[in-house]
Amino acid sequence: MLTLTENANTIAATIVAQQSTTPDAGLRIHSSGTADEPRFAVTVAPMPEPGDAVVGDDALHVFLEEAAADALADKVLDAAVDEQGAVSFTLLPQAA
Repeated sequence: MLTLTENANTIAATIVAQQSTTPDAGLRIHSSGTADEPRFAVTVAPMPEPGDAVVGDDALHVFLEEAAADALADKVLDAAVDEQGAVSFTLLPQAA
């Protein structure tokens, strides 16, 4: 199952808190590419959609669309903020 680094957890929780007042809101990751060129989109959602896997903790919920959950099962999500305040997410392999 997808895991998050401490940076990703903190940044994602901040994004969700800034964009939603719903207590069950979370970061939703869904597939936006093809099987040959997988891409993922990240949005703030008020709740998981039917079929979404839910990961995270009390501070942050991450909703994974079924195809995204399958593709990211062995990944770690990291995040960073640059000097201009732009957030970037990076997928890394999980340690064996």
